[in-house]
Amino acid sequence: MDIKTEQLKKKIIYRSNYRGTKEMDKLLSAFTKKYIDILSLDDLEDLEKLLNLDDTNLYNFFNGINTDFIFDDNNVNKLFKNFKYINNE
Repeated sequence: MDIKTEQLKKKIIYRSNYRGTKEMDKLLSAFTKKYIDILSLDDLEDLEKLLNLDDTNLYNFFNGINTDFIFDDNNVNKLFKNFKYINNE
């Protein structure tokens, strides 16, 4: 695996764990942990874009509520929308 991909993965992991709200930290870190090692470079770039959105729009998108943002029709957004989060704490 190349350095660019590894650096992008590290950035994604960090960003998914430190969102600002505990609920989104848990949701996005669980999602990232599940999929990060099977995503292509293009998918990782889409995931980085997803993580750059604010928590409110991400939460609403995940829960099927209207958002202020139009989400692209891509693999990562489909995976996130259909992700089944289970809180194991």
